Amino acid sequence: MSKKIWAVAAVSVASALVLAGCAGGGGSGEGGSDDLTILIGSSGDAETQAVQAAADTWVKDNNATVKVVAADDLNQQLSQGFAGDSAPDLFYMGWDQFANYASNGYLDAYAGDLSNAGDFYGNLKDAFTYDGTFTCAPKDFSTLGLIINTDKWAAAGMTDADIPTDWDSLEAAAKKLTTGDTVGLSFGLEYARIGVFMNQAGGTVVDGNKATADSAENLAGLQYVQKLHDEGVLKWPSEIDSGWSGEALGKGAAAMVIEGPWIKGIQGDFPDTKYQAYELPAGPGGKSTFTFSNCWGIPANSATKDSAVSLVEYLTSDDQQLAFSDAFGVIPSTQSAAATYSEKYPENASFVAGADYAVSPVNFAGSADVVSDFNAQLASLAGGDAKSMLASFQENLQAALDEANAG
Repeated sequence: MSKKIWAVAAVSVASALVLAGCAGGGGSGEGGSDDLTILIGSSGDAETQAVQAAADTWVKDNNATVKVVAADDLNQQLSQGFAGDSAPDLFYMGWDQFANYASNGYLDAYAGDLSNAGDFYGNLKDAFTYDGTFTCAPKDFSTLGLIINTDKWAAAGMTDADIPTDWDSLEAAAKKLTTGDTVGLSFGLEYARIGVFMNQAGGTVVDGNKATADSAENLAGLQYVQKLHDEGVLKWPSEIDSGWSGEALGKGAAAMVIEGPWIKGIQGDFPDTKYQAYELPAGPGGKSTFTFSNCWGIPANSATKDSAVSLVEYLTSDDQQLAFSDAFGVIPSTQSAAATYSEKYPENASFVAGADYAVSPVNFAGSADVVSDFNAQLASLAGGDAKSMLASFQENLQAALDEANAG
């Protein structure tokens, strides 16, 4: 599963399945050693091999064996594992799935006892905290940024002085960059992208146990996006014959896109495309971006918990996280390692800078279905009734919150 896919949008998961057993799938091997299985959603061979290599190094000093399994469909296989009382001993748990599993008691809340618990970014800890308890350790993260095709930028006669820092300058740049065969700006038509404009306008969608989606600030965010589209300087990827905005950037159909560090993946298909990443421009309410992450999940009541926690300690150490960065490009989840990463990979420094003010998209038990419904409504955002969409989002969020709190 590619970094682009897991980061793109909240996906409805475990709610359709009955997740039964919670014991880990491993057990004791010869001589009383633990046989651990790690289930990951891998971006490719480089990630799978790096995780296995790290596990093999940890094994040398521990009485255990570790097998890394790259899932074909992480959400489905993880759900099936729990339902069949054969959950893996350690697994990637996405930000969009976490609340569903945590609210049903399927995760061991081990993270607060880690020796490096205080080293993780606060917003990442928040993303994996349930009912006030830091539950599972974030393994890495991504934020959204403004990615600019530097050749298109130069061809339009623009310089560093034109780099957008607010909504007005983003609109101005998008207008200058829009030509007959290139649109100035493109991003996915979904909450996981458009939601940042709502936030930048000063909006929120949930405040405690109260839905706050139907606000003037959120409406301003949606109307700004509508304005750019009406002016013809913003188009959705599907409107420019692209599967996602990274493809649009790569083939020159869009001069600017909103994506994360996984944009590096376009180099395989578009090796000649030159680009630079910047922080997202601020809105009337200030700076905002989304952060996306996985944590290292351990099943509740796992027979191999002690070994799994020890392995997580190793996998989330600064040195090992930086090794993962070298292998497959992820940003470390600890502040000290991320600072080193930023120096080593200056082309991604803006994504790290965004972590200081990034927030996780709305994430509580039952929210995934509501977000999916909102995404369906956003399909008609161009020329549509933004206020009505937010009213529906508000109603559905509040109903899901009430149900989650009742449970």
